[in-house]
Amino acid sequence: MDFTLVLLLGLVAGTVGGVVGFGTSIMLMPALVLVFGPREAVPIMAVASMMANASRVLAWWREVDWRAVGVYSATGMPAAALGAATLLVLPGRTVEAVIGGFFVAMIPLRRWMARHALRLRLWHLALVGAAIGFLTGIVVSTGPINAPFFLAYGLVKGAYLGTEAMGSLAVYAAKTWMFGSLGALPWASVVKGLIIGTSLMAGAFIAKRHVRRLDPERFRLLMDGLLLVAGGTMIWAAVTGH
Repeated sequence: MDFTLVLLLGLVAGTVGGVVGFGTSIMLMPALVLVFGPREAVPIMAVASMMANASRVLAWWREVDWRAVGVYSATGMPAAALGAATLLVLPGRTVEAVIGGFFVAMIPLRRWMARHALRLRLWHLALVGAAIGFLTGIVVSTGPINAPFFLAYGLVKGAYLGTEAMGSLAVYAAKTWMFGSLGALPWASVVKGLIIGTSLMAGAFIAKRHVRRLDPERFRLLMDGLLLVAGGTMIWAAVTGH
């Protein structure tokens, strides 16, 4: 019964993530911790996140900006592997609190960047990939951090969702590889991650028709709302230890 509820929540989380490009891990991770425990939840979520991002790539394949993906991934993948290796020596609550605060800070930053019509170039994405890749290796989810930078590069809706997902897929692949090399990815966790990932993938395709109906401004407002929820959730978890 617990596993069935996790799958149902995964379908909802996959749909939300399919609309805004992030949020699946933040919605699903608490349930995984309750059902499987914190030690097993992290690698399960890593595998499921790869599938969730793969589904968004498939849904928006024709709109992916492959140059942006290549530049972002070139620095993001080695940084993610380094971050995963660093995870074992860092205090988890401190990291979660800092990242949660950063999520919330991204809301005025995105609006400031949009108001001043700031546009990022390819080399900026290389710097962003290195920083976010390292953070992704350390914490469960950094998806919301990507949003302002990919939007400032000029991507929106399907192009944003597909490109960000492909970049994140590469980063999560590097993180998962490092987990495996450190012996922190048993086959039981892989199988559970794959099963849960199927519900996330289904949600991404359900979301596709809703994304097409959103005008760009509502799309950005929806992302701001999820940034606020994501940041608040992580800060609360860090403060309370839950």
